[in-house]
Amino acid sequence: MAKKVSTIKTKYGFYKCIFEPEPDMGGYMVEARGVAGAISWGKTLSEAKKMIAESIEGAIEAEAIINAINKGIVQLKNDKSSIATV
Repeated sequence: MAKKVSTIKTKYGFYKCIFEPEPDMGGYMVEARGVAGAISWGKTLSEAKKMIAESIEGAIEAEAIINAINKGIVQLKNDKSSIATV
């Protein structure tokens, strides 16, 4: 099987993703181009699409939190790793 390219809809927009058959585990390995850290896997193509959408959203949210921390808008508490606004 060859790579498949598909556009995935998330709550933050549409993202081009590359799906590759995973020969060892079966299913599909998937990567969202242009979204650092957004990779996933699914047993079926449908599951892989759902999983990459969640991965994209998580990567975007993590980046937003890191940017807010760097700007001093929020800070992490050391006791339970919770986030508090400044």
